[in-house]
Amino acid sequence: MKMLHAAVLALTPVLAITAAPALAEEAAAKLSIDSPIEALMANEAAKAVVIKHLGPLNQHPFYDQFKTMTLPQVQPMSNGAITAETIEKIKTELAAIA
Repeated sequence: MKMLHAAVLALTPVLAITAAPALAEEAAAKLSIDSPIEALMANEAAKAVVIKHLGPLNQHPFYDQFKTMTLPQVQPMSNGAITAETIEKIKTELAAIA
């Protein structure tokens, strides 16, 4: 049992290193309105879509407070700046690039 435990511990860094690029590619391929805003802003194509419709959210004074939220989560707090129509447009355009 101790050998199995040691083997698993020894492989853990290798598994993490080999899995990380695959996970990053998978995450990038699945960007949507349900992705955190910071993930959208980290992808150049998704960032262009968001900026096209909402302006440079990553330069907003409160970006650090909402960057881990999704666009639908931020919408009710946006005082009408983020509409359901705008989110639908972003959703459609993100699906086209993913």
